[in-house]
Amino acid sequence: MKPQNKTYRFLEMVPGFVIWGIFIFCLALSIFFPLGGVYFIIIFVIWWMIRISYKLIFLFFSWRKMEKTKRINWLDKCQEINEWKRIYHVVFLPTYKEGREIIFGTLTAISNNAFPSNRIIVVLAGEERDKENFLSIAKEAEEEFKSKFFKFIYTVHPKNLPNEISGKASNASYAGEIVKKIIDEELKVPYENIISSCFDVDSVIHSQYFSYLTYLFLTVPNPAHCSFQPIAVFNNNIWESPFLMRVVARGTTFWLLTEMARKELLFTFSSHSMSFKALVDVGFWDRDVVSDDSRIYLQCYNHYNGNYQVIPMYLPVSMDTVYAGNLKKSLIEQYKQMLRWGYGVENVPYMLWYFIRNKKMPWIKKIGPLWTQFEGSCSWATMPIIITFIGYLPFIFARFQEKSEAIIQNAPFVLEKLINITILGLLLTAILSILLLPPKPGKYKISKYFSMLLQWFFLPVTMIIYGAIPATDAITRLMLGKYLGFRVTEKKRSKAN
Repeated sequence: MKPQNKTYRFLEMVPGFVIWGIFIFCLALSIFFPLGGVYFIIIFVIWWMIRISYKLIFLFFSWRKMEKTKRINWLDKCQEINEWKRIYHVVFLPTYKEGREIIFGTLTAISNNAFPSNRIIVVLAGEERDKENFLSIAKEAEEEFKSKFFKFIYTVHPKNLPNEISGKASNASYAGEIVKKIIDEELKVPYENIISSCFDVDSVIHSQYFSYLTYLFLTVPNPAHCSFQPIAVFNNNIWESPFLMRVVARGTTFWLLTEMARKELLFTFSSHSMSFKALVDVGFWDRDVVSDDSRIYLQCYNHYNGNYQVIPMYLPVSMDTVYAGNLKKSLIEQYKQMLRWGYGVENVPYMLWYFIRNKKMPWIKKIGPLWTQFEGSCSWATMPIIITFIGYLPFIFARFQEKSEAIIQNAPFVLEKLINITILGLLLTAILSILLLPPKPGKYKISKYFSMLLQWFFLPVTMIIYGAIPATDAITRLMLGKYLGFRVTEKKRSKAN
């Protein structure tokens, strides 16, 4: 629960002070010391290129590992471990106004998983704000799937509960309390034997997901202190979504692939899994946050005094790209989704507040996740704007200084070489994006692949419109106390998919 005091309010303002301080510094340097600004931009771009280069290495490392992981029969490997039969899975599916075809698609993928479905408990968690629609779908789903799972539960999260933000976190937390009671009073299964997964309701899991998850859970040290992060791909409706939405979705997948190669800095994102015991220990999800997926990791990290980690799962979980039925609505919905993701910066004041007060957590454990979130949010907001816009200002102002002539003449050649490296990286990611595609629906021509490649020329546009701007927007809102509520992104999927 967020503290209500002036100190915490000040901590919420810190990221905003930093990013606007960076913008003001770059502008002032360009105007009052343009030659220094030129050197700064050249060094900045070189540093950025080095960063992009090693991220490309991480990206292809994780992709290769994913392809290898998909070829392994993980149920066979589970069966080599005697304890695998004690494991149960609880799957939380918070939903609000999603359609039948999306919910049934997710439930079908879970029921068709290689892991025995009679050891899976499914919890479909709806909202009272959508009660009539939800209960209609939930009762139909219960009739269809209750015989396929160990238990099928559906819950209705009441609206307007105190100290809550209506959204995925509060919904899942309410459902978690109900499931805990059922486990305690009816099922009598030890928490240590239960793995919980909280999925976005459009998540279509890989057929080996629960087998692979079970194997990891049984083979990692101290599994109760671990979360497990799969690879989020957005293939469910990618063939029919607008090109800008496809670029944003693939960019998210590539970001996650690079992060998975550095598991010591990995946060949980979107759909993921963890020990049910850890969920109970931290009192389930904080109910007053927007960034529930990363916050639950930080809750556990703080509760266990830094003795908590995220284990990469090199299997894909496919979700929907943003698609609201037409291009105009999709563009708006995409911005609102990225604004919500950018609001993950709310974790910075949380860590500053709770980590500093946790005397049992080593300082080195406090710095890692704090720097990852803080630097990531600030870079997301500032880097594309500096490179695309502010970076040109020193060259414009420096032309008025005779002493700067040599560097002004040579700088464009340096930057041109760096841009060529960027284009090479862009080509590699474009090829990889094709390799990640699901089979092409018959209604599309082979030329559709060509458009899937050409769309990557719009990456600089998406980095600004669906990267830096919403990230800056989110950080500024937090700084000004204009808090963002949770909002479900509108997505559509044709029934053929």
